[in-house]
Amino acid sequence: MKNNFAKPDIREQTLKHGLSFPTDEELIMMILGTGTKEHPVEYLSRIIMNTLNSSNEENFVQNLIKIKGMGPGKALAIASAIELGRRRNRHKEALIKKPQDIIPFIKGYSMNQKEHFLCVTLNGGNEIIQIRVISVGTVNKTIVHPREIFSEALMENAAAIVVCHNHPSGNCHPSEEDIETTKNIKASADILGITLLDHIIFSKNSYFSFLENDLLFTD
Repeated sequence: MKNNFAKPDIREQTLKHGLSFPTDEELIMMILGTGTKEHPVEYLSRIIMNTLNSSNEENFVQNLIKIKGMGPGKALAIASAIELGRRRNRHKEALIKKPQDIIPFIKGYSMNQKEHFLCVTLNGGNEIIQIRVISVGTVNKTIVHPREIFSEALMENAAAIVVCHNHPSGNCHPSEEDIETTKNIKASADILGITLLDHIIFSKNSYFSFLENDLLFTD
């Protein structure tokens, strides 16, 4: 039937090879799932791509709704996926000069009720390569091993890292465990030749920088 997903193997191949495998039109097909009786999903995907390429941010949703076979629901689904991708990747190549510079890119994790331990990898120019969640803990504790932090950093040829984690309690003062964890990460970083620039503990309204408080155990 025309309104069924035209290429079911796209999903299987994407699961196997990753999200870089499908084309832009195929990504849209997976978001839509199905087309309509009059307009197969392949057709809608192609028209959506044309609309995306010829629209500005302020009129994108309105232009999508005008496509026959779309409607507000599908239009918002496409626009929301694009906006989510934009928000999640806005950190790419952002320049980090001081601890405060990184806060806008990790602030969203402060809303979590569990501790999230993050690793921010940077290139030689202190530009962000990637932000990854290394571990998720209980309400007030997360367990992290240096191996988990540096495996991706090494693959990305990162010159430096900043590690961060949220304190759901709102109190950003480091615990003895936080200090000990930082010592272990610093020791591993020194061996691997990757600079540990900072460990930042943050909450909704505040943050604590190990660098600013002279707790990075540098000579």
